[in-house]
Amino acid sequence: MFKFITDFLESAGYLGVFALMAAENIFPPLPSEMIMPFAGFVVARGDLGLAGVLLAGTMGSVVGALPWYYAAKVYGCQRLRKMAGGRRARVLTLTEQDIDKSLDSFQKHGGKAVLFGRLVPAVRTLISAPAGIAEMPMAKFLLYSTIGSLVWTGALTATGFLLEDKYEDVSRYIDPVSKAVFGILLAWYLYRVATYKKRRGS
Repeated sequence: MFKFITDFLESAGYLGVFALMAAENIFPPLPSEMIMPFAGFVVARGDLGLAGVLLAGTMGSVVGALPWYYAAKVYGCQRLRKMAGGRRARVLTLTEQDIDKSLDSFQKHGGKAVLFGRLVPAVRTLISAPAGIAEMPMAKFLLYSTIGSLVWTGALTATGFLLEDKYEDVSRYIDPVSKAVFGILLAWYLYRVATYKKRRGS
C-alpha cells in the first residue's frame, strides 16, 4: 500500500492527491494517514506547493464524502424506520424510536458532529450517512465537511512536511490508531447485534 501511494503521488501530483483523498473517503481502507504525510514530504522537497496540496487534499476529501451522503439521503428516513421494524432490524441494531431520537439529536448538533467526525479515523466516512438521512442542507454539510477536512489534511501534511525524510513514521503511529478505532466500532456493533433482543424488550 505504501509503495503504491508514493509511486502514484510522485507521478500524478495534485491530481493524485485529490484522487486518493476522494477514494479514501469512499473506500475507508485506503488511509489518509499515509497519503497526506507523503504529500507534505513532497512539498518539503519542493516538488509541489503547500497551498495546492492542501486544496487538492481538502477538495478530494469533501468530494469523496458526497456519495455516502447522497446514498443515505436517497435511502431516506422512512425506509430506515421500516427496516428497523422489520425482519432485518437486528442487523441495523436500532428500533424506530432509536432512529427518531438519533435524528432529533443530529438535527440539533449535526454541524458539530460532521465537523469533529471528519477529524476521527474510520468515522470520517461514516459521518456522511447520518447527515444524508437527516437531510442536512447541502450548504451546511459542505461547510462543516470542508472545515473538518482542511484541519485533518493540514495536520497530516504538516507532519510530513516537518519530518521530511522521516514522514513514514507518521503512518507507523497513526495507522494503528485508525485500525484501533475501526476495531472498537466493529466490537460495539457486534455487541449491539448480540444484545438487540434484550434492549428491545423481546
